[in-house]
Amino acid sequence: MTDTFADLGPILVIIPTYDERENVARITGRVRAAVPEAHVLIADDNSPDGTGAIADELAAADDHVHVMHRLGKEGLAAAYMAGFAWGLERGYEVLVEMDADGSHQPEQLPLLLDALREADLVLGSRWVPGGEVVNWPRSRELLSRGGNLYTRMALDLELMDATGGYRAFRAQTLRDLHLHDVASQGYCFQVDMARRALRSGKRVVEVPITFVEREHGTSKMSGSIVREALWRVTVWGGQERTARVRAAVRRRPARTAAGG
Repeated sequence: MTDTFADLGPILVIIPTYDERENVARITGRVRAAVPEAHVLIADDNSPDGTGAIADELAAADDHVHVMHRLGKEGLAAAYMAGFAWGLERGYEVLVEMDADGSHQPEQLPLLLDALREADLVLGSRWVPGGEVVNWPRSRELLSRGGNLYTRMALDLELMDATGGYRAFRAQTLRDLHLHDVASQGYCFQVDMARRALRSGKRVVEVPITFVEREHGTSKMSGSIVREALWRVTVWGGQERTARVRAAVRRRPARTAAGG
């Protein structure tokens, strides 16, 4: 693995925030230390705890740090979609998703970027050999593993961790994924993006990461996020199976009157 990623082009790490005042400066500093040439976009959903003001201070002190102030709490997917648009408009060639709470370790970002040299999308995976989670209760691990197993079966995806949120996209990959009609949120947004990339013929690879449960602040996980993911994956799976059946029927040779 090389120490510089100039060959990949300009890199933007998008970090959505909502009430992350305890984490935003720490995670930004770690990204800047891990990959000094990378730029950071903090996409703040009008955090009432003052996260946005701290982000502004970071940007004022470092020209590689930028802030997007959004009107309110609109969800993870909306923040990433806005960040993708911001980055693509400004010519970034690599766009990275990263949580603000430190669960995605910036020190492992070089692993994702190195793998991107031979891929269109790289997923940081907790569930491939070498991946792990730290400080998770057994129930949370079973939920994640079970959700990914269901996703593999329902959508016929050869991915061990389709729900993970630490990932690096090539800009052209995002341009080709028809982002204007992405409506999913939460974990199913991550599944949707990976599914779209695979269905469009993109090279998607997983690299092992260590996921560390947050030490500061409050998790944004909720039952509604899990329910939405299960519902949307089930619907997508049904739609894709129906489409395959219809395609098979259309390909079937028509029976002639003479042939019976």
